[in-house]
Amino acid sequence: MSLLTIGTVAFDDIKTPHGHAERAIGGAATYIGFSAANFVKPIQLVSVIGNDFPESVLQQMKDRGINLDGLQVMKDQKSFFWAGEYSEDLNSRETLTTELNVLENFDPVLPENYKNTQYVMLGNLSPQVQSRVIDQLKAPKFVAMDTMNFWMDIAWDDLMEVIPRVDALVINDEEARQMSGEHALAVAAQKIMDLGPSYLVIKKGENGALLFHKDEQMFFAPALPLAQVVDPTGAGDTFAGGFMGYLARTDDISFENMKRAVIYGSAMASFCVEDFSIRKLEQITAEDLNQRVQQFIDLVHFDVPQKAIS
Repeated sequence: MSLLTIGTVAFDDIKTPHGHAERAIGGAATYIGFSAANFVKPIQLVSVIGNDFPESVLQQMKDRGINLDGLQVMKDQKSFFWAGEYSEDLNSRETLTTELNVLENFDPVLPENYKNTQYVMLGNLSPQVQSRVIDQLKAPKFVAMDTMNFWMDIAWDDLMEVIPRVDALVINDEEARQMSGEHALAVAAQKIMDLGPSYLVIKKGENGALLFHKDEQMFFAPALPLAQVVDPTGAGDTFAGGFMGYLARTDDISFENMKRAVIYGSAMASFCVEDFSIRKLEQITAEDLNQRVQQFIDLVHFDVPQKAIS
């Protein structure tokens, strides 16, 4: 089983209270790909870069099981670039620079060997681009997508056209509230699922993640308390990669299995934030992942005596 993902492959300039990473490797598809490759191969990546992107990183992607047949390389152009600075508590950030560069005219073209992919993660790009990817798929089993406030502000109608075409939406709590107009996340979730998707994942950063299903099933996964968070950039994409990678590996889209996928996605995100860029994701072993998931299990598991209350 494979996983297709579309999103940015980019450079980031990141400042946090723990340091400064200049021209670090970033982008939604990069984080999704590196995360999902821990579960399933190949990762069918669709994106665009300039010829300024280092060949060594592309080779590293290939070595990790990321197929780059769908990666367009635009000669004499620059890759997408984003610069941002985080607050002291890492709960907010200020965008300093956004340079679209090759993204301005990006038209995704799926190679023929990508079109039958069963599991698809549409990373955060314009809803028009996300729709063009869906148009080229033959019979996907499960499609998830990410979006953000920016697209809600400038491309609402296009967003409302693509959301009914996916099985799951993966967004954060602020985005869920804006999309639904509701503050209570349980109410917001039902309104969003009424737009089309059967499943909704609401990421809450250091406060964990919520999984909702149309039949009013709900699951909450806590975030793992960490000694130090260095860089939150890419954590949401890393979560999505782990979540979808696990679903593709198990080929099981039952609600019970999605609960497990949320835990695996949360475990991957907890690795991501421990260092800048993809540095931590480059080092994860199967043993590391299994130990981290066990930490999540230990965090929430408890026994209740049969007659705890009488």
